[in-house]
Amino acid sequence: MPAVSFVVPAKDEAAYLPDALASIRDQRTDREYEIVVVDGDSDDDTAAIARRYGAAVVDQRDPGIGAARHRGAQATDGEWLAFVDADTAVDPDYLDAMLAFVRKNGLAAASSRCRMPDCLRATAMAATINHVFPRLGRPILPGFNCFVRRNAYADVGGFPNVPNEDTAFSRELARRYPTGYHPEALVETSPRRVERLGLTGTLVHYLRLDWRRLRDESPRT
Repeated sequence: MPAVSFVVPAKDEAAYLPDALASIRDQRTDREYEIVVVDGDSDDDTAAIARRYGAAVVDQRDPGIGAARHRGAQATDGEWLAFVDADTAVDPDYLDAMLAFVRKNGLAAASSRCRMPDCLRATAMAATINHVFPRLGRPILPGFNCFVRRNAYADVGGFPNVPNEDTAFSRELARRYPTGYHPEALVETSPRRVERLGLTGTLVHYLRLDWRRLRDESPRT
């Protein structure tokens, strides 16, 4: 049984996926781990790229990012689940650092610092994730960087297939289990949404998603 299972949802991510998978494949660790890519019926080479990097590929059964993350979790065997997005690269010591951190601090789940390169407007977004999210009463663990113990994940039903699925999941998880942020482990994620929508537009986007989540949250898949 692998110590950690990486779950990477991906739809038409041929441009970003190689960097994400290379960063996972090249972890400096002696522990066993696996990589599962959840292919959302891509029209590009996403599935072929995943296999090229040694990842298992499973097809997404239901639409929605929450459904994709949960489908990936169901296809893995690790004691810990590491959810990483297709446009996110993790540091070479990410696996060992996160595993040591959650065990030392008795946590059921954690996230870590993130960096969004080459975009000044994204600096404010990264600062919010790095300095605001960890200080919330129930910390938000972004879906692109979420490290969680399998039995705790299963206990809360996994990621719900609702808007802002990571916020809903994080708050439910933190209601039952201790969660936190590793202050030193680092991931680098794409600022493409901020580049496309701007900082204000991105914040409005997430506020709308959260309003929809609260208004009409659907059953978990």
